[in-house]
Amino acid sequence: MNKKEVLEIRKQFTPENCAITRICGCYVDHEKEKKTELKKAFLSMPEEEAFKYFDIFKHTLSGTLGKNLMNMEFPTEQEMPGGTQEFLLKLRDSKLTDDLLVEEFYDKVIENYIYPENYYIILIHAVYDVPGKSSDGLEMFDASDTVYEHIMCSICPVNLTKAGLTYNAETNNIEDRIRDWFVELPVKGFLFPAFNDRASDLHGVLYYSKKPEELQPDFIENVLGSQIPLTAKDQKASFQTIISDTLGEDCDYEVVRNIHDNLNEMIEEAKETPEPLELGKPEMKNLLARSGASQEHLETFDEEFEEVVGEKQTLLAANIASTKTFQIETPDIVLKVNPERSDLVETREIDGRKCLVIPIDEHLEVNGIEVH
Repeated sequence: MNKKEVLEIRKQFTPENCAITRICGCYVDHEKEKKTELKKAFLSMPEEEAFKYFDIFKHTLSGTLGKNLMNMEFPTEQEMPGGTQEFLLKLRDSKLTDDLLVEEFYDKVIENYIYPENYYIILIHAVYDVPGKSSDGLEMFDASDTVYEHIMCSICPVNLTKAGLTYNAETNNIEDRIRDWFVELPVKGFLFPAFNDRASDLHGVLYYSKKPEELQPDFIENVLGSQIPLTAKDQKASFQTIISDTLGEDCDYEVVRNIHDNLNEMIEEAKETPEPLELGKPEMKNLLARSGASQEHLETFDEEFEEVVGEKQTLLAANIASTKTFQIETPDIVLKVNPERSDLVETREIDGRKCLVIPIDEHLEVNGIEVH
């Protein structure tokens, strides 16, 4: 799913556009015991309660694609009879009215979701009548020929409110605040099936993680049956490893600076496209060649990329580029440069020593003090 497709589904979480037919929920305590459950038609909810759920659902489709929101595909074996895809399809097609299926889903989540405190599992079923679009991109609500039927899961921590004092308007007194259990915004969730090309994609699922580095591998593998993706941090580390290993002793300042500049140029050129810029093996190889890597170095690149990332895997440009910083480190110095002016710093050999050379123009400050 791209940004526009995520936004299109997010827009359904309003009273005017609501396509949710049913909501189910299960409150789980710190001992993994089900304490209470919810099953009802969503439109039967009081308006104020529905608004709070809308906020939760919007947050389940929030964040940055490739970091908080990850497109995942089912491996072939999970699309076979008995696989996780079949189970999720049954759940969707039941419209959450099959109590045994819903309970089985809760059990799968409780078994595989690692969290030491209380949490609330929310599961919704929705049917979105996708409006057609004219050639100029305007929606034609009377020209729909596609129905996007889906389920979405949100997992929210439930914590005690903080202790403190409060004003009681009835008694006109400052009193001890009554602590209660509060459902917080979601930290994990998923949308199935994915909404690709403005239609259902049964081969994909969109996964949400509030903290990109905490993916819950058991949940992804056993509930969704998908391959665990590289986190944003791991993608950046993999990118750095590929460059270092491919260039070896010739990984010098000029080549690395060229890689930085060329990668940011690619991101700038692609910023208007809805799809996030991804670099597979061919794109990475071309980037290194443009940046000064020799043909001799690139002879080992394919093997290096497949070993570190995977033959058909990609790296998201936003995860591996440093668009806001250009940082140079030595054991004793950290130098931060405007990423658009990395050309100001160069390396030279002076009196037999390798040095970083930085031109000084009119203004120079040291610890906030202007010096001459």
